[in-house]
Amino acid sequence: MACRCILRALSHTLEPVALALPRLFIPSRKTTGQETMFERYTQKARRVIFFARYEASQFGSSTIETEHILLGLLREDRMVVQRYLGPNSDAADIRAEIEKHITRGERVSTSVEMPLSTECSKLLMLAAEEAQRLAHRYIGTEHLLLALSRVEGSLAARLLRQKGLKPEAMREQLVAFAGETKTKVRPQRDQRGIATLGNFLAGLKWYNWEQLAPFFAQNSQFVDSSGHRWKEREEIEKQFEVLFAPYARKNVTFLVEGTDRGPADSLVASVLWENVRVGRELTRALHRMTILLAPEGEEWAIFLLQVTPIVVH
Repeated sequence: MACRCILRALSHTLEPVALALPRLFIPSRKTTGQETMFERYTQKARRVIFFARYEASQFGSSTIETEHILLGLLREDRMVVQRYLGPNSDAADIRAEIEKHITRGERVSTSVEMPLSTECSKLLMLAAEEAQRLAHRYIGTEHLLLALSRVEGSLAARLLRQKGLKPEAMREQLVAFAGETKTKVRPQRDQRGIATLGNFLAGLKWYNWEQLAPFFAQNSQFVDSSGHRWKEREEIEKQFEVLFAPYARKNVTFLVEGTDRGPADSLVASVLWENVRVGRELTRALHRMTILLAPEGEEWAIFLLQVTPIVVH
C-alpha cells in the first residue's frame, strides 16, 4: 500500500513535466554537432525548467521568470534549497512570499509557447558559469540555485538573500565537500555522484524520510551498526526512525574520509560520524558509514549503506 501511494504521488508530481515538455520555448543559439542548450543539465535540473514552465502557466505569466525557476527548484529538489538555506526554509513560506509580489493572472494554456524572460536567459548563462567555476562538467540544481542568487534585481535573488543564502559561502561548501577529490580529474558522472552524496549527508540532519527516500535505489540495502541487514527501500522506510535518528542529533558531526571509484562505474564513499548515540544508549560512539552509489538512469542512487562502529566513548 505504501509503495502504491508513493507511486501515485510521484505520478501527480511529474504530471506538470509531461504537460510542459512539448511547449517549452527556448530561444535558439548556434550549436556544434549534437550540442544543445541542456546537454550538460542533470535530469533534475532539466525537470526544474519544466516545472518552472508549469508554474508560469499557473500564474498566467507570458514568460518564465526567475521566481518560477525558484518554485520549480522547490518542487524538484527541495533538499538542495534546505541544505544551503537551512531546514526552516519552508517551501510554502517561499511560495507565499512570491505570491505577495506578483499578480496572478488567467491561467495560460499548455498549448501556448512560453519563452524565457531576459532575466531567466541570464540565469542559464550564470548557471553554466558557476559550473565552470567549480570545475563541474555538469549543470545541476546547485548551480541553478547559485545562479538565481546572482540575477541582480530579480525577485528570486531578493528572496534568497533575505532567507540567508550567501553565494560565496555556498561555493566554499561545495568546494570543501569535494576537497578530497579536487586533485583528481573526475568524470562528469563521478561529479554527479559526489553531489548526490553531499545532498544526502546534509539531508540526514533534517530527518525526513520523504526527502531521503529518493536517494535510495529500490533494491538498496542498509546494514546497521549491529550488523543487521535491511533490504529494499520499503523495509528501510519502516525502520526509518531507528536507522537514521542517531545521525540527526544536534551534536553529531560527519567528515568525508574519501571517495573512490568502485566496480561498474560506482562510487564508494567513507564517512566518519562523531558523537553517535544509538537508541537509549548513554555512551557516544564513532561510526564509519560506507556508502556505495551508482548511476540509475541519469541520476545517482545509494545501493548499499553500511555502518561500522569504530570507537565507543
